[in-house]
Amino acid sequence: MKHHVNFTPGPSQLFFTVPDHAREAFKTGIPSLSHRSKLFEEIVLETNSGLRELLNIPAGYEIYFTSSATEIWERLIQNLVEEKSFHFVNGSFSKRFYEIALQLNKRPLKWEVKEGEGFDGSEKIDQSTELIALTHNETSTGVSLPMSFIHQFRQQNPDALIAVDAVSSLPYPTFDFTKVDSVFFSVQKGFGLPAGLGVWIVNERCIAKAQQLLSKGMTIGSYHNIPTLKANAVKNQTPETPNVLGIYLLNQVVKDFLRRGIQTIRRETEYKAAILYQALDQHNLLNPFVKDKKFQSSTVIVADCQMHTERLTKHLQSKGLFPGDGYGTNKKTQLRFANFPAHSKEQFEFLVDSIAEFS
Repeated sequence: MKHHVNFTPGPSQLFFTVPDHAREAFKTGIPSLSHRSKLFEEIVLETNSGLRELLNIPAGYEIYFTSSATEIWERLIQNLVEEKSFHFVNGSFSKRFYEIALQLNKRPLKWEVKEGEGFDGSEKIDQSTELIALTHNETSTGVSLPMSFIHQFRQQNPDALIAVDAVSSLPYPTFDFTKVDSVFFSVQKGFGLPAGLGVWIVNERCIAKAQQLLSKGMTIGSYHNIPTLKANAVKNQTPETPNVLGIYLLNQVVKDFLRRGIQTIRRETEYKAAILYQALDQHNLLNPFVKDKKFQSSTVIVADCQMHTERLTKHLQSKGLFPGDGYGTNKKTQLRFANFPAHSKEQFEFLVDSIAEFS
């Protein structure tokens, strides 16, 4: 059978060590491990320590586990917003973040631009805004926000909490955690794992805001509100029976990433992105969807294929290369290519060569 390389942006290609880690987990009974056992507490402690080292998470920030990043959208709004959040919207997933605030009966505001575009810095945020919601990497369009854009808000809006959806970019980006209050992701993209686990990083300002809302008698969620998550996290536990296997596998893959070195991972990500963008720029039938280079994602590259989409898909699949469809209204005119640590340089070079020969 031809080797299958999954370039969909999520669930994406499994990191190559995952099957071995999964076999070891089943061999040692991890999937049926009690979440109140000492061994589980040790796994959580190890996972947290590894993530802190890998992502340079400082003291004063806690790590909570949820079912998904989609759940975190809801929990974040419930716990950190009494009335008003401000959302930067430039695609389907950043828009969904905004819509969840509406569904939770908040009064969110948004600054929206066309799909494929970033923000020019002219946006004005009212000082009464409680939460600024940013999507670092818009998975639907391949737009990535520069770190300088994300980091500016701490000085401009010192009273607002700043939350960043980094679902399809971590572990690649380098966040200055003194400039953000919450970052979250799920594991089926950049961490090369099966879906079913979200990771929510929050600081003391977030914890204080959740407790403030709770003291006012507001509903901030049940078993996954921040005070309950915190009460369990101090014991290296979770409020409910979690995805124990997912946490175990995340721990093992984080160890693998640390052995490889985060700077090596980042350099390889940039190399792979550069050669794919170059191939799209030089092709006579294809183009990058995001035109402005400063907003081009390094982790989700979107090709504008127009009438050639179906034919290119078949061409790549015949070689064992499976791109992701375009998203929403762009489903039939675009292809999306994930660029995560699970995708090797050799796989990307083969992908680029295969695109170059398409005519």
